[in-house]
Amino acid sequence: MNLPDLIPHLAAHAPGFAARLEAAGLTPKDIRTPEDLNRLPVIRKDDLAEIQAADPPFGGYLTVPVGELKRLFQSPGPIYEPEPDVPDYWRWASALKAAGFRPGDVVLNAFGYHLTPAGAMFEEGLRAVGCAVIPGGVGNQEQQVQAMAALGVNGYVGLPSYLKALLDKADALGVSLRVEKAFVTAEPLPPSLRAELQSRGVKAVRQGYGTAECGNLGYECEAEDGWHVPPDVLVQICDINTGQPLPPGETGEVVVTLFHREYALVRFGTGDLSAIHPEACICGLETPRLMGWHGRVGDAVKVRGMFLHPRQLRAMMTRFPEVARWQAVVTRREHKDYLTLRVFAPSAGENLARRLTQTAREGIKFRLDVELVGENAIPPDAPPIEDTRSWE
Repeated sequence: MNLPDLIPHLAAHAPGFAARLEAAGLTPKDIRTPEDLNRLPVIRKDDLAEIQAADPPFGGYLTVPVGELKRLFQSPGPIYEPEPDVPDYWRWASALKAAGFRPGDVVLNAFGYHLTPAGAMFEEGLRAVGCAVIPGGVGNQEQQVQAMAALGVNGYVGLPSYLKALLDKADALGVSLRVEKAFVTAEPLPPSLRAELQSRGVKAVRQGYGTAECGNLGYECEAEDGWHVPPDVLVQICDINTGQPLPPGETGEVVVTLFHREYALVRFGTGDLSAIHPEACICGLETPRLMGWHGRVGDAVKVRGMFLHPRQLRAMMTRFPEVARWQAVVTRREHKDYLTLRVFAPSAGENLARRLTQTAREGIKFRLDVELVGENAIPPDAPPIEDTRSWE
């Protein structure tokens, strides 16, 4: 769908989007080209969370009744994501085909199916390709390994670190797996981890990039040199202050416009930083290519494939007035993320660590360890999250 058709449709059926246009001094007829879109200010995850909270559940950005949706999801923030009842709404089929997935493959989908959309969105993409899907999620590794061996799984979709964990578990159990291809996303893929997976029989390990709100925004080809932007979405790299597009090669925020009639996600800032590759790809595809992940705009940190926001931690810690200072620390060992909450609590009860661990698991959906420390271990001006990971 082109913009002259899309924008009037969204404005007519999504009152929240119509109000956004009006606030920018624009009418639907003003936006006919991608260049015209640049007159519309970027909205980001925090903005979307506030818009939805003020007008639940989707801030007036949905153009169809909620009851006609296929699925509804909640991501950290909280932000709610709709899945309209259309095939492969998240558009991952093209990325999976580029990674070598074919009809008849048997694939373990190790993305979560609980509230967040990753599990469902990749199942939709795999089914569009013609693959059989095992809805594995994360956890129960021994059971998953046994199922992979018994069912002849030859493909994997999920975090690269979790694939390594499954291969390690299979070795420990003496089980032979036949995973030949993997499509991984939601965390970085260091060259060392890709090489290890390939040395253990996973011949093709391809990486992709996307978000819970937008689905597929880029994927590797056989050259494994950046992420090709699919043709069914508009991706801009924009200055984080002005919101205006930057020339190829310059780092800025990934800003997305979806060409969906059901949900008005236009000029959405993902918070991720990247750049458009200035050179053509040797594979021959002429689509724009993102030059990998260059960091985040805001304070959120991705841990085990999920964003952890400082505001989530602050809200959780209001339940523990006995804690005088705290800081979350993210580390990485053997290609696996670890989250530790360091706390200084002068009058801590003996069950404080247990209560913190349980509250984090139930309230913000993160598994963490608790370390009780002295007052001087956490400076008064310490950031709420310290990320010590390297991606070598």
